Amino acid sequence: MVFKDAGKQHTDAVLEVARQAAVEREIRYVVVASTRGETGVKAARLFADAPARVIVVTHNVGFTKDGVLELTPENRDEMRRFNAVIHTGTMVTRGLGTAVKEKFGGFSAEQVVAATLRIFGQGMKVCAEMAAMVTDAGLVPQGEDIIAVAGTAWGADTAAVIATAPSNRFFDMKVREILAKPGEF
Repeated sequence: MVFKDAGKQHTDAVLEVARQAAVEREIRYVVVASTRGETGVKAARLFADAPARVIVVTHNVGFTKDGVLELTPENRDEMRRFNAVIHTGTMVTRGLGTAVKEKFGGFSAEQVVAATLRIFGQGMKVCAEMAAMVTDAGLVPQGEDIIAVAGTAWGADTAAVIATAPSNRFFDMKVREILAKPGEF
């Protein structure tokens, strides 16, 4: 599925494609990016009766403001009500590389990887990052096929089947299939 444009208006369609693919391919984990939690709640509700486990990945505390987690308590509680797992962690292509750039200028290897992934769209970059993050956290076994769902800014416009790898083996990751993405981004 290729959308003409990027954006949250595609969230419901992307989640439905992800659900159908998870059921057809017997995929056990669906990993969803959600900053404030709206997309995570939609995914948790949609997958409530599906065999796949929903893991919602949020920004790290302090991503936009020191000491603040953007995920709302209401959305966190709603996702948990539907048995979604919530993972809050640092994006693989952000962390220390961003700190070095901001302090000393220049660029980092992490930023080069992020920029390269963005040639496929912001959502694909996030999908790859999340596949490593949930593997690093022990939430998904290494080499497991997952469906990763992410977007451009808010909502979801991208979904992919990815064989996971931890961040220290990032280049062992395999994007097996792109289920949905924007053509213009």
